[in-house]
Order: sequence, then C-alpha cells, then structure tokens
Amino acid sequence: MNTLSDSSILHWADAWPAGEEPLAILERCLAGDEAAYALLYRHYASYIYRLAYGLLQHREDAEEVLQDSFEYAFRRLAHYDPQKAAFKTWLYQIAVSRCRNKRRRRWLPTLSLSQTEHDELADPHLPATDEGLLLNEREQLVWAALRALSPKLRETALLRYYEGLTYEEIGQILSIPAKTAESRMRLAHKTLYQLLANEDLR
Repeated sequence: MNTLSDSSILHWADAWPAGEEPLAILERCLAGDEAAYALLYRHYASYIYRLAYGLLQHREDAEEVLQDSFEYAFRRLAHYDPQKAAFKTWLYQIAVSRCRNKRRRRWLPTLSLSQTEHDELADPHLPATDEGLLLNEREQLVWAALRALSPKLRETALLRYYEGLTYEEIGQILSIPAKTAESRMRLAHKTLYQLLANEDLR
C-alpha cells in the first residue's frame, strides 16, 4: 500500500475571486448589503455541506446543518472577531457543533446504558453513503475507512485531510488544544493505515 498522507485525500483551496476580500464583504453584510450575504453563502456553502455530510453521512441532515449554520452565523455576524479566527474557521466551528447536536439527537436514543461513552465509539448506525456523491474507487475506499472512525477522530481527519487545516485551526474549531488535535490525527492516521493496509491507493 502507498503511504497515506495529507495529499492522499481531496483538498479544496479557499480562493476568493480577484478583488473580493472576506473582511470587506463582512463589513458590507453588517451594513445590510443583501448581495454580500449571498456572496458569503455562495462561497462557503459547499465547504460547510461537505463537512456536514462527511460527519453525518446523510444528505438531508447535512442540508439542514448547512442552513442552520448560516442562519446562526448571519444572526451572530456582529459578534465575529477576525482577531480570534478566520471567518471560515468560525463557520466550521458552528457547523461542527450543529453536526454533534444532530448526531446526538439521531443516535443517542438507540444506545444501550452500557454505551455512555458514545463519543469514543464508531457510529454503528451510520446510513450508507449518499448515491449522489460520486467518488472514484480509490476515494470510496478512503471514505469507507473514514466512516469506520469514531466521531472525534472522523472530525479531526476530515478537517485535516479534506479541508487542509492546521492543527491550530482544528483545535479552534473543535475547542481542543492543538496538541490534542495532532494526537487525534496520529491515531486517525494509524487507524486508517490499518484499515487500508491491503488496498492499493495508487
């Protein structure tokens, strides 16, 4: 098997059109410019949906998280502090929180009393991958391995592999120290390597 690295999984760059700057657009939003709100949504919606779908593996739930995340972000836009985090990082933090709530509501009633540490377990009730998400054979293998991770490890792996975030950014999003994010990533990487040991990812 080839060595699994950050470049082994899809990565999307966060590039704005020429002449457009996020902070300037945020200022336009706060001034009541509806077109600026629409621009923010168009730019970030695919990122948030991808993350939500990756964590929940359910199209309708991901769409609901997408809408809820932007509704909350737009209502709380005046409270966003660009000195603390990039706007995308702040959005991810909101989306991850809503994904956790969604997963808890969906699966907590199905757990037995002996499974109180459910956040450390793999999700046994994850729906099958949405048929609309078209992946090649290699990506399907990696995706299936990601689905086998515990929720905490899956969060870290998706943010690192798919979104290309630093451990500092991941720590901000998940409200954990950067060292903890790095430790989770090492464990996720080890687990993925074991799961994919017999697969050819070339």
